[in-house]
Amino acid sequence: MPLSLMRQDITHLRVDSVVNAANEGLKPGGGVCGAIFAAAGFDDLRQACEEIGHVDTGSAVATPAFALPARHIIHTAGPIWYGGKSGERDLLASCYRSSLELAWGLGDRSIAFPLISAGIYGYPPAEALAVAIGEIRSFLLEQPDMEVILCLFDRRATTLTQGLFGTIEHYIDDTYVETSPYARDRASGLWTDMDAQRVNTAIPEGYARNDGAPMAAPAAPAPKSHRRRKGAKWPFRKKERDVSEEALGSYTAGKPQDTATWAPVGTQVSLEQMLSQLDEPFSILLLSMIDERGLTDAQVYSRANLSRQYFSKLRSGKVNPSKRVVLSLAVALKLSLNETQALLERAGHALSHANKFDVIVEWFIKTGQYDVFEINEALFAFDQPLLGAS
Repeated sequence: MPLSLMRQDITHLRVDSVVNAANEGLKPGGGVCGAIFAAAGFDDLRQACEEIGHVDTGSAVATPAFALPARHIIHTAGPIWYGGKSGERDLLASCYRSSLELAWGLGDRSIAFPLISAGIYGYPPAEALAVAIGEIRSFLLEQPDMEVILCLFDRRATTLTQGLFGTIEHYIDDTYVETSPYARDRASGLWTDMDAQRVNTAIPEGYARNDGAPMAAPAAPAPKSHRRRKGAKWPFRKKERDVSEEALGSYTAGKPQDTATWAPVGTQVSLEQMLSQLDEPFSILLLSMIDERGLTDAQVYSRANLSRQYFSKLRSGKVNPSKRVVLSLAVALKLSLNETQALLERAGHALSHANKFDVIVEWFIKTGQYDVFEINEALFAFDQPLLGAS
């Protein structure tokens, strides 16, 4: 993917350019700078830096990478934080821009950054990350073939406010299902439908899912501890809500807004009926959605955090998209949750409330927030994989 956030030792990454958070004198230092000198070969890198001698704050210079698994080390001097009123933001943005332009000019197409100035120079990590992402995003719009990695050692460096973090965390707590919706009590051997309990209803006797999935409603009663006494509330919901039998058409078995219907057990769905529901291939549906929204391919793969090469293969139907890729495209196209479900189904995927990654992305789509970089910051903060693909 064009931009990735990682918790990784930058000296171990196999990229074309590794960025060193240097000082103006290009002297060996501590932190990331010290680690890069040690991994590259202290004497070799020191001699190369001494030959250059100096780099201005906000500028960048390059040396060979020596023992690092890279081609070049880009040295950039970040600003010291003086409260934000001394031009620190512009200087920090210049560090990223200068480094990217230098690497590109050297023929490098992948680059790894530390979070510049966020260590001993005192730049607030969340603000430093916002500057980094903003400048990298602007560069990628001009040069979409560059792959950029931001190495973050502290997940608190994300720009998520405490309020937003708490809101997402609360949604996860309310939505995330850690186990299968069908739980078996080992002592009694009886089955309990956990989703049915959550909405204070039960699957009608003799009914099963009509989507081909082997999820027939268990005929045995729930364990005694899970039965609903008359007038009592279910132990894991403070409030009850009634669900009519007509609403069972959208009953969710671990998936939000599942399109499965319910039919009497024993009802056969013919292969012809199933095939009749299949439409044009995923790539055709994707292209039609792009055209309907009046977007260009470049706008879509940039907003989706996809590389141009990968999108070209996807567009021509040469690759089968993963769930992460489909969700990236849904974000780029600003699809509703129902539209996202339809696009996922066309690629053979579905959202699941048993997957924390799915729950987080679902929250952003439901709330109409479609910035893929903000979503990836949230995913990173909750230790989940990111949206996008290379």
